[in-house]
Amino acid sequence: MTIRPLRWLIQQYQQNIQLRLTVYFLFILLPLVAVSLFSNFQSRRMLLEQTTERTEAALTSSMDYIDLTLQNVEEISTLIATDSGVLRLLEQSGSDLTPQAVVNFADLLKQLSNMTSINHMVSQVSIFHSRSNMILSTATGSKRLTDARQHDWLRLLARFGGSGIMYTMPDEPTPDGQTFGTLTGVDGISLVRAMDLNNMDRQPNLLVVTLSKSRLLGLIRSLLPSDNAQIVLMTNDRKPITGTGEMDADKLAKRMADKDTFTVEVKSKYYKWSLMLMQPQSEVYAKSEQMQLYTYVIIGISVLLALWISWAVYSGIASPVQKLMQGMKRAGSGNFNVRLENNRQDELGYLTQAFNQMIYDQKHLIEHGYEQQLRLAVTELKFLQTQINPHFLYNTLDSIYWAAKNYEADEISEMVLNLSRFFRLSLNKGTDTFTVEETVAHLHYYVRVQQLRFLDKFSVSYDIQEESKTVPIMKLLLQPFVENAILHGLEQRNRGGELVVRTQLEDGFLCMTIMDNGAGMTAERLAYIRGELGSVFVPEKRGLSMPPWENAKDLYGLRNVASRIRMVYGKRARLEIDSVHGEGTTITVGLPLDRCKEMFQLTPEREEQETEQGRGEPTA
Repeated sequence: MTIRPLRWLIQQYQQNIQLRLTVYFLFILLPLVAVSLFSNFQSRRMLLEQTTERTEAALTSSMDYIDLTLQNVEEISTLIATDSGVLRLLEQSGSDLTPQAVVNFADLLKQLSNMTSINHMVSQVSIFHSRSNMILSTATGSKRLTDARQHDWLRLLARFGGSGIMYTMPDEPTPDGQTFGTLTGVDGISLVRAMDLNNMDRQPNLLVVTLSKSRLLGLIRSLLPSDNAQIVLMTNDRKPITGTGEMDADKLAKRMADKDTFTVEVKSKYYKWSLMLMQPQSEVYAKSEQMQLYTYVIIGISVLLALWISWAVYSGIASPVQKLMQGMKRAGSGNFNVRLENNRQDELGYLTQAFNQMIYDQKHLIEHGYEQQLRLAVTELKFLQTQINPHFLYNTLDSIYWAAKNYEADEISEMVLNLSRFFRLSLNKGTDTFTVEETVAHLHYYVRVQQLRFLDKFSVSYDIQEESKTVPIMKLLLQPFVENAILHGLEQRNRGGELVVRTQLEDGFLCMTIMDNGAGMTAERLAYIRGELGSVFVPEKRGLSMPPWENAKDLYGLRNVASRIRMVYGKRARLEIDSVHGEGTTITVGLPLDRCKEMFQLTPEREEQETEQGRGEPTA
């Protein structure tokens, strides 16, 4: 499907100078366009790299500060977990909430509050006392847990952690269907570890140090480059700790996967936490967009200039050459009245003036030389034509007709009458075309003569479609086919011969069919005739409009009519022959209907001429 448009473009390129000039100028612009686009691409890439480097440096600096803060928090948790005073107060308190235990817990909260002032990132410190099931918090005070599942889960958490450190999110679920934040009263990520680290037989008391979300957010919010950007601090399992904008994990994953989002992520060296900055790429490339717009404007202006220059060159040089070429084509087709306008003083003006002078001299030579010879030849031809007076033939046939009538020779008189009408139509119509109706009437005169000749050994029928009667065709087009059908087909039958002539309009064609039930022909003879006549309808070769038939030994009539059909009606016309030995032959002629009406349309002058020439026929 793409081959034909490509061939058409190649043909236009080869034949159109303006197109070639435009292509040449555009090719000259290609390096400029390529360099501009490459520079724009490189500038965008460098801008992205520089933005990424700056963002990574800022995120790394903040991440290092967060690492340092976490280390300080861990050190605070270690001080609390190993503080002898805190441990003694916890050890002195039993399962019952005695007055002494209340005093101990109050002292304990006072000491924990002093610890929180050491680091501003710590929002609260909480301790779970396993014996009394109390949670002591610097933010919410003390609270006793009544659910045994909560007691067991916190004790298991203390034993499972050992002397290590765990970071727990506030949405961590608990066995009773609540969350860690609801249970302990915290709203941020919390450092969780067991108390009394140096004692192997320690009680499952639990220390919870909670980091302040607002202070963590304040630390990283300063890194935001714009209002549409988002920054998030996440744990090693990709859970958001704090940040700006949407904090849902699934929505964050979708935004990170968006190709239109610029994302930079920095991981902690010690805690595997990560700090991620997301920003629309349109904001990152905002400064380069203006340069990109300038580049496209320059490219567009350059293309327009190339088109304008190619048009200027074409109108100044190529267009006069093309006009000169068109003038030569018109002169080559025989039109010597062509004159080219010339108001130029350059080389092209000189060529145009020389062309006009050459055409004038050529026309003068033809008028005073060739036309004189042509007039002489036409005069001689007309003189010869006047020597043969068709009226002499008509009058002679008329005399024979009346002599046969006097002697009551009806068959002879009818034959002479039909022969007279046949010659009158053939020789003295003054035109080369008949309508289908006239052609059939003319053909019938010939057929009737042949019927009388062969003593009515065959019958003839005409199936003429009403719409086809007025279609004009060449004179004597069907007569050679009917003649062959009678002489080579029906003549060999003793009786019962049938000849059918049919015309009809089909799909823009006038189809004329001649059928007989005569002797037919063998397959070899049919193939030979088809091959000979088929050569007429092949595409014209260079320098040869019809195949040379000087050495042909047969098929003169068929060759002649096929050549006439091919020359007059073009390559779309067709001639088909079908035959069966012993059964008969069918010949179909297809003529393009538009070609018939275009080339042979009847005129009022022709009709008047035919009316005048139709007078004076012999009458019975």
